[in-house]
Amino acid sequence: MPNKEIAEPGRTMTLEAFADTMLPGARRFVGDRAVAGVLTGGGAVASGAVTVLEMSAPGISAGLDDLVKLLNEHAALYAEQHGLAGDESVPAFVSLPFEHRTQLARQLLAPGHPEKEFWVLLALFSYMAFDGAPHMHTTDALAAGHPGLTAMGFARPDADGLWRFPAYSYGRPLAAIHPDTTPSGSPA
Repeated sequence: MPNKEIAEPGRTMTLEAFADTMLPGARRFVGDRAVAGVLTGGGAVASGAVTVLEMSAPGISAGLDDLVKLLNEHAALYAEQHGLAGDESVPAFVSLPFEHRTQLARQLLAPGHPEKEFWVLLALFSYMAFDGAPHMHTTDALAAGHPGLTAMGFARPDADGLWRFPAYSYGRPLAAIHPDTTPSGSPA
């Protein structure tokens, strides 16, 4: 993971703004510029999107500085084309009002856009942070009140930390238990 002190200026803020555009949430504090605050509750940013993007496992962490630079270049051009006044104190994408961030993201993610694959990856991992919390152990995420897992009603484990599902998810068994199945559920 690159040292954030020498990384692309505004890197974290830009990545947060992109993640918030994909899956919006509430502002974290008064004056939060990256999170637009168009919805209540935690969105991608509160769910750890930047942490997931910076993990080595997805394989995009080494290119994040380039993506941030490219995203801000697109945002500056978009602002110029739409006559939007920028705010030099924040990165160009962060400076865009939410509805314009959304419109620019729609363009970047559109079929046929030459860079679509890059933006799809950023969007995918932003959603993954919300949907699965891959950067945390599931029990820890649930104990911490992870916004995505909580919103989806992800089942909590039993007191011993294991998940058991005494009720069938479809309300009925889908098949009869094989007669050679042991009491622990293992095949004989």
